[in-house]
Amino acid sequence: MRDSGDPRLFALSESRDFALSVAANAGLALAPVEERRFEGGEFKLRPLESVRDRSVFIVESLAGDEVVPTAERLVRLLFLLSVLRDAGATRRIAVVPYLAYARKERRTQVRDPVNTRYVAQLLETAGLDRLIALDVHNPAALDNSFRIPVDHLSAMPMMAAHFLRRLAAAPLTLVSPDVGGIKRVQLFRELLQRRAGHAVEMAFIEKRRALDVVSGGTLVGDVSRRQVIILDDLCASGGTLIRAAEICRRAGAAAVHAAVTHAPLPTGLTAVLAAASLESVVITDSAGPAPAAALAAADAAKLTVLSAGPLFGQALRRMLDGKPLAPLLEQWPIPAAD
Repeated sequence: MRDSGDPRLFALSESRDFALSVAANAGLALAPVEERRFEGGEFKLRPLESVRDRSVFIVESLAGDEVVPTAERLVRLLFLLSVLRDAGATRRIAVVPYLAYARKERRTQVRDPVNTRYVAQLLETAGLDRLIALDVHNPAALDNSFRIPVDHLSAMPMMAAHFLRRLAAAPLTLVSPDVGGIKRVQLFRELLQRRAGHAVEMAFIEKRRALDVVSGGTLVGDVSRRQVIILDDLCASGGTLIRAAEICRRAGAAAVHAAVTHAPLPTGLTAVLAAASLESVVITDSAGPAPAAALAAADAAKLTVLSAGPLFGQALRRMLDGKPLAPLLEQWPIPAAD
């Protein structure tokens, strides 16, 4: 069945600010949704515009807070997907800047869950046809969990532009805080080298975790007298980033910067901002605006928040225009002639 009208863009109230940025860059208006809450935590969601025979986009970050926790955000997304399917939407595309439950994507102990697959099954059962996500923890695991198309966007082009403005002439070393992030650092290194026109070094830190006890700490690579950028997808407690920064400083790094896509917990962001070993911290707004507790910290001047709304808006616009999303992984902003 072909669409018979213009697409619709919906957002739940907890993600409305981010969705407004997406809408502005996609050239779409936010469609209204009735949201009612009942006693005991139950709720009702209803689209207030017709979606019959139309494609719909739904914006929802799964980074929970004290008002709307992660599990409730997931349920609200599932319910909105279901009601849009029941109302006759032909395609339902979820725009999820922060995809929760993605860290547990494989079994590492007997009877371990595979949460990424469980989330995929829930979303597909609710009627999801396509997912657009940002810097997921393990793209290969996510691809293997979903049976629908998944588009992986990345904040790396935005972060590359940021650091090239600040550190273009400095000797750079990119560091993965653990072995699992080496591929991410390799891709960022290739991107930086193409944009900077000179070599960029890379390194990684040995890290082992068992029953929440972290051990190891060997640094493999050269950071002495160099500007170091520690790259990771997630800052939860901040412990991994702080540990990696301290190891690099002890190894003679001139300065250490952290570049992290997702910072869903105020406590983690506040901790890294307070760490003397870090010169600056760069995140995106995938989990919402930086919390007041972090911004009130004495070292809040270290923080740069890059908006991912324009990136998602461009992705939606290119999708609607029949253009590939691949250029968004290479350069930011996309040249106007593209």
